[in-house]
Amino acid sequence: ESHDNRHVIQSTFDHLLFLVQEVWGYRPCLWKMVLVGMGAVCSGGLLLLLLYWLPEWGVKGTCTHTSLRDARTLLLRTTDEFRQWFRAKVHVMLAPGRKPFDSFNLQSTAQLPNGDGDHGVSAEEHHGKFAQRQPAQIHYFTHHSTKYYWNDETHNFELGLEDVNVSCASVHSDHSSGLSKMLQDYRRLFFGENEIAVRVPSLFKLLIKEVLNPFYIFQLFSVILWSAEDYYYYATAIVFMSVISIATSLYTIKKQYVMLHDMVAAHSVVRVSVCRGNKDIEEAMSTELVPGDVVIIPVNGMIMPCDAVLIHGTCIVNESMLTGESVPVTKTSLPSLGEEAARRYNMEEHKRYTLFCGTHVIQTRFYTGELVKAVVVRTGFSTEKGHLVRSILYPKPTDFKLYRDAYLFLLCLVGVAGIGFIYTIVLSIMNKVPAKTIIIESLDIITITVPPALPAAMTAGIVYAQRRLKRVGIFCISPQRINMCGQLNLVCFDKTGTLTEDGLDLWGIQRIEDGSFSPPESEAAKESLVNSAFVACMATCHSLTKIEGELSGDPLDLKMFSATGWILEEPTEEETALHNPIMPTVVRPPKHAIPEASQSNPLTQNMSCEIGIVRQFPFSSALQRMSVVVRRLGERHMDAYLKGAPEIVANLCKQHTVPQSFTETLETYTRQGFRVIALAHRQLESKLSWHKVQSLSRDLIETNMEFLGLIIMQNKIKQETAGVLCELRKANIRTLMVTGDNMLTAISVARDCGMVRAHEKVIIADAVPPKDFQSASITWHYTENPLTHPCFSRLYHFAVSGRAFAVITEHFPHLVQKLVLRATVFARMAPDQKTQLVEVLQSIDYTVGMCGDGANDCGALKRAHSGISLSELEASVASPFTSSTSNISCVPNLIREGRAALITSFCVFKFMALYSIIQYLSVTLLYSILSNLGDFQFLFIDIAIILIIAFTMSLNPAWKDLVWRRPPSSLISGPLLCSVLTQILTCLVFQVLAFLLVRQQSWYEIWTPQSDACNVSSSSLSHSQNTTSPHDHKNIRNYENTTLFYVSSFQYLAVAIVFSKGKPFRQPIYKNCKTYSVLLIVSVMYIVCVPHDWRITLVVIVIVNAAVSFMLEVANDRWGSSFLSWLFCQRNKAPSVRYMHLALELQDDSDWPPRPSTVTYDVDPGGCQQTSLHKE
Repeated sequence: ESHDNRHVIQSTFDHLLFLVQEVWGYRPCLWKMVLVGMGAVCSGGLLLLLLYWLPEWGVKGTCTHTSLRDARTLLLRTTDEFRQWFRAKVHVMLAPGRKPFDSFNLQSTAQLPNGDGDHGVSAEEHHGKFAQRQPAQIHYFTHHSTKYYWNDETHNFELGLEDVNVSCASVHSDHSSGLSKMLQDYRRLFFGENEIAVRVPSLFKLLIKEVLNPFYIFQLFSVILWSAEDYYYYATAIVFMSVISIATSLYTIKKQYVMLHDMVAAHSVVRVSVCRGNKDIEEAMSTELVPGDVVIIPVNGMIMPCDAVLIHGTCIVNESMLTGESVPVTKTSLPSLGEEAARRYNMEEHKRYTLFCGTHVIQTRFYTGELVKAVVVRTGFSTEKGHLVRSILYPKPTDFKLYRDAYLFLLCLVGVAGIGFIYTIVLSIMNKVPAKTIIIESLDIITITVPPALPAAMTAGIVYAQRRLKRVGIFCISPQRINMCGQLNLVCFDKTGTLTEDGLDLWGIQRIEDGSFSPPESEAAKESLVNSAFVACMATCHSLTKIEGELSGDPLDLKMFSATGWILEEPTEEETALHNPIMPTVVRPPKHAIPEASQSNPLTQNMSCEIGIVRQFPFSSALQRMSVVVRRLGERHMDAYLKGAPEIVANLCKQHTVPQSFTETLETYTRQGFRVIALAHRQLESKLSWHKVQSLSRDLIETNMEFLGLIIMQNKIKQETAGVLCELRKANIRTLMVTGDNMLTAISVARDCGMVRAHEKVIIADAVPPKDFQSASITWHYTENPLTHPCFSRLYHFAVSGRAFAVITEHFPHLVQKLVLRATVFARMAPDQKTQLVEVLQSIDYTVGMCGDGANDCGALKRAHSGISLSELEASVASPFTSSTSNISCVPNLIREGRAALITSFCVFKFMALYSIIQYLSVTLLYSILSNLGDFQFLFIDIAIILIIAFTMSLNPAWKDLVWRRPPSSLISGPLLCSVLTQILTCLVFQVLAFLLVRQQSWYEIWTPQSDACNVSSSSLSHSQNTTSPHDHKNIRNYENTTLFYVSSFQYLAVAIVFSKGKPFRQPIYKNCKTYSVLLIVSVMYIVCVPHDWRITLVVIVIVNAAVSFMLEVANDRWGSSFLSWLFCQRNKAPSVRYMHLALELQDDSDWPPRPSTVTYDVDPGGCQQTSLHKE
């Protein structure tokens, strides 16, 4: 089709789902449909199958192209590398309006309901319109559980109805009173029921879908063909295998659907309280909710049935379903005043105010008489949980070279089958064979060449690997990624909780006294500090909460609060109702810690020590800080306390309160690997009321602070970390650290755990965006003064902060790839930047692994080729792999198993290809004397030999060490093809040799039932009754058949043993010897009697064949690659992967890496640079 008629549909959803689609419109065409119907009848239904497999042909074959406006069928194509085709039917819906957020009352003009201000039209206008005109026709289609609606303005189908697209202040002013029942029903026309409906398909539907797989159609064709040849036994065996395979597959698929359905259905339909405007509250089912509804969050919490933004009150939420992080999160109400309130509401940016579908609200906090309310923003499959379910229902295909090459390899086998097909026809015509026999035998060659058991055998290896991983505590929800783990050459690690211990230990505190730092103190719970602002800040500035009497929250907050020894008390429901206007969370020191002077006076005791937390601004990874507004009991004014990243806190403080030695002190601690947190305080104006504080923006409070000092936390490296990183380095696997922590702390940890070695330099790339007519720039700081420029030693690493990464990505895109090639430490990285980094690394052909604790690493864990989450949960939906051990020792285990599984896949594939070719050679040789293998011979080969070997080849466990080289990634590679071709030639030579030799023997004759080559009288007796009747019309019983069958049976075993590689990726073959010894015994059989001498000759042929096969494979492993390079003059060929190509380029670049303290400027939009030197 012409690309001029193509439209593109784009959505703002998760980038892992195919949501950027090219779309073409079609309408049914009668004459094309008639032609297709006739073609289907003539081809016996094969044409319909072809159109079913290829939706593009199906649509173009039955419809004609038209505009999208008039289309009845749409053809969609994804714009990613897979270019997948889908077809969708256009539906028409009648509705009173065209847009869901049209703001009008459908019955009266008395009251304007809450709607989207952007689409607001006066109620009178609307009322007039609907009184006189017909309902509007709205065209839409559904694809992957998402509805796309026609937009007359853009002349395209659009998604984007899910967002209440307004500012934060507008959410409060226009959307806080709720929707009328009538408006809710109207919006439900567009948004549908609020449910994530995972329909469990009927067994019949699943069966039809499974049976229409091209592989099973090919098997059906084979079975019909074998039945026509009277090969009933083999046909029955294949049918039996197929039935078991289909039944197992249906059981697994059905079970997965039921599990997903049950997971989604649990708590998805609940009763909720909905505001209907005018303070009316009514009970409703959660399925009735639409964006714009206002729901009331009950005191005892609930499982959220939708995504909603909190507009009143505070909630404590367990988001482990989404993030894998079991620490409860505090959600506060959306700001209604200030700079932030003016911004458009964005779910990602404002997630600390958003309650996500499927998460568990544990507790709520509220004002007296005011309910905890939230505005629904997304429902059904548009929610975060909906996205998650969709990513499971419609997974992105795994792009792996092995699978692409497998199809090419099968095409080669089809080509070989084609040659055999033509050979058989020509030979049969020359020998005047009947037409029926010609057709059957020529088609039989095709069924021999393409192995029917290949998919089952390939899957077996993955299943065994999955079981072995489960034994070492690694759970997998995406088995096809196990093979990818074998190719990993770079692993990104999160720091806290992954490389280092999760819990931080308080090393000490350093307070400010008279404008400078006092000496470090190890104890914060000293009596002398009870009344200090420093300890008050430690005791109040956190997001801890009591759940069932136990303190719960962020581990850092827990450690900091417990160091003070204070007690936290939360109000009960009764207290909240009694006290007006609010009963805050209260913290107070234990009685024995209060100085005696204060204890003697109860008034002083109250005034100085008990502190109520009035307002909380939760920690934001984007802002890198949190703050609270508190009031000491008995005092008129309130105080604000702030804690966060030292650099951020220092910038928010009055400069005279920050000690001059701040930078040096901070650097001293961070260089030693300590985690440093700064504290600040500010006394607020006494005129600020409780209610006023609730509506203030954090920007107004978090300014003009007074610097209080530093908390120094020790983050110990886990015991296993250094050993694992050393093992990965020896295995030529690059390791990176991607953390949200401070740069110098990250570098220190990288040095301590061996990621950066003692003699290696670290260069910090510090980038700043353009400001006040100054262009963007990067300053290159060396953490140590380099004696020599590191480009001579090549022993250097870059360290990049999240801010610098964002600036370099935007203003220096040409430097990004150069930088990530040698960058080892990425500090202060936001969650989406981690994902971005993984994508950049993948763009230069790295196979990337990501290992994190699952909290802020979800995107990167999903995006990486292999994401492994260290979580106590058995399977975290955020990541393909989840380890039950909470350290990185699981990474080498996963790579080892991945390598073993990958080598197993190659072994099985090569073996199945050789099995086909060996059988093909035997049959073509027998066809030359108008003979063939018998039914039982095929049965014996395919079931007693091939299936047992194919399924037991995969049982070799992984090798115990990770070696320097990686397994090959491609089936279509020189050494691998060389291996297969040399084995094919070996088998061909020995089969032809045996075939010709048997005909040279003195006792040889054309076999008849009376033949007696063994001199055994019973032979003639056993067949005497057959002499008069027509016998063996297929000419199966003959000496050539017996010889070839015997030789080929051992060839299958020989190639199985030769291809079953052991060291360095799998355990050696003798660990699997039981299976092969059984097969060796089973294979000693014959069809007709041959002399003893010939049996010995056959044994010699078989032994020599096995020896030649083994030596050729060993020679190919050792010298195959270098021989092929020499043969094709490719010794100095440029590397095919981009990162190696880039590394070679940079070796010759004398200006890379940049010299100490140089600055790189982005001079103009074209990306020119200049570098100027600054002396330190």
